Amino acid sequence: MQRQGKYTVSLIEGDGIGPEISQSVKDIFSAANAPVKWEPIDVSPVFIDGKQSVPPEAMDSINRNFVALKGPLATPVGKGHVSLNLTLRRTFNLFANVRPCKSIQGYKTPYDNVDTVLIRENTEGEYSGIEHVVVDGVVQSIKLITREACERVLRFAF
Repeated sequence: MQRQGKYTVSLIEGDGIGPEISQSVKDIFSAANAPVKWEPIDVSPVFIDGKQSVPPEAMDSINRNFVALKGPLATPVGKGHVSLNLTLRRTFNLFANVRPCKSIQGYKTPYDNVDTVLIRENTEGEYSGIEHVVVDGVVQSIKLITREACERVLRFAF
C-alpha cells in the first residue's frame, strides 16, 4: 500500500540467515532510494482450532500492504508438523512458483543465450507435507497431485 509517497511492504525476516539476507535487501533498497517502508511482522505459528495458522496480525499486515518479502523459514522435522512456508503458500493462495532463468553477459556457462521462465505448482507434489518415518533414518514422502491444482497452474502459465 502506498502511503506518504512510499510503499509499505510486510517483511518476514525468516530464520537462520534470513535476518542477514533481509538486512542486505533493505540496504540495497535504501541505496537505490526505493520508496519502500518496511513493516516487520512475526509469523511464528499459532494454533487456531487445532490447526497451525499464520498469526492474525501478520495476515492483517500482508492483506493491508498487498505485498510481503519473506526470508527463508525453518521447516520443522517430525510427525504432524506442516512447514510455515507451506502454510503461507496455502493461506495466500501462492500456488505458482515463477523462476526466470536468463544468461548474464560475461559469465561463461555450458549453455549460451538462456532466456526462459520455469513455473511449478507450489502447494502440492513435493510441497504436500505428507510424510512419516518408516523406520529410523527412513522417511516416506507422499507426492499428492490433484487435477485441480495442475489445471490452475497450467492456466497461470499459459
